[in-house]
Amino acid sequence: SSSSSSSRRTARAGRILSVRVAATSRFEAENPFMNEMRATAAHIATRGKGILASDESNATTGKRLESVGVENNAENRRAWRELMYTAPGLGQYISGCIMFEDFLYSSTAAGVPFVDVLKQEGIVPGIKADTGMQTIPGTDGETATQGLDNLGAKCKEWYKQGARFAKWRAVLRIAGPGQGPSTTAIMENAHGLARYAQIAQENGLVPIVEPEVTLGPGDYGVEETAFWSERVYSHVFRMLNEYNVVLDAILLKPNMCLPGLDAPPGSPAEVARYTTRTMLRTIPAAVPGIHFLSGGMSEEESTLNLQALNEACPNAPWSLTFSYGRALQATTLKTWAGQPENWEAAQKVLLSLAAANSQAQLGQYKGPHPSPGGGRILQALRTGGAGK
Repeated sequence: SSSSSSSRRTARAGRILSVRVAATSRFEAENPFMNEMRATAAHIATRGKGILASDESNATTGKRLESVGVENNAENRRAWRELMYTAPGLGQYISGCIMFEDFLYSSTAAGVPFVDVLKQEGIVPGIKADTGMQTIPGTDGETATQGLDNLGAKCKEWYKQGARFAKWRAVLRIAGPGQGPSTTAIMENAHGLARYAQIAQENGLVPIVEPEVTLGPGDYGVEETAFWSERVYSHVFRMLNEYNVVLDAILLKPNMCLPGLDAPPGSPAEVARYTTRTMLRTIPAAVPGIHFLSGGMSEEESTLNLQALNEACPNAPWSLTFSYGRALQATTLKTWAGQPENWEAAQKVLLSLAAANSQAQLGQYKGPHPSPGGGRILQALRTGGAGK
């Protein structure tokens, strides 16, 4: 049941036993997409490039549009995506783009499919695969991610439409000092991530595995976040192995190790020291790229911490890079504010933010930052569905 195997003879209690050792799982050996997925993962993990996360639901996008005085309607949501996806030269810094499903099937005002716009820049289109979070009964508001039902059929359709990777977000919460995620939440979310990753690979999509130990209230320090992150990632990779997920055809989207929102901000050097330690202890070298989420960090903090990570671990076995949403979008959106005359200026802001993080991935960021300052924020966790 494997493409290659060997026989090993061992002695036990005076008897000679023949033990057959499988070198490749049946899942990997029989998967026709495996070479393509490996190439896709390697491309997205290209040094000096990262991922534009633009998979916000229509509800979340609407709130962000309204924050800059733009009406939340289908045309404005589409125009906002077009502004980002058509930024000239975006592919110099961005190798993958996570999309909300509606926009995988949308086009520019001129009728060019967004998928084609991205591909022309060398950017791989991807898709948000999960359908949101639900509260786990008997816990203090901890969540499990939904979306496994009918996921295989969805992946087939997304692949036909041009997507070549997917993303599934699990959120694990630190409620305060000494109050990390429960074993129930860790095991439930590790299982969901592993089963999703297996289904995605079965259907030709590189799975981005996102176990987010989310930034929360409290005065706990960076070291505590590192402890819980290490525990979470260890369980996730154990489950990925249980489901025969092929690690050189996945990407990881974790959190950086940050202190609680009520604690003094950690210096980039401290964040980098504990984050790289956590990765080295838990993430196999087979994984091509670790694409950090920006979470509640400001745009500048996201760049400075990414630079520090690559200074702290310049010979990392994986690409230490970014999968940023708010850290690429916030100032871009404010600059546009729905006004046609601001279109070009907003695209230039997006390119400058992407360039800064590209430089940070290479350990070459010097500043000044395109959007300096800003503080961290507590992200609201929505439950109850995908937020259509």
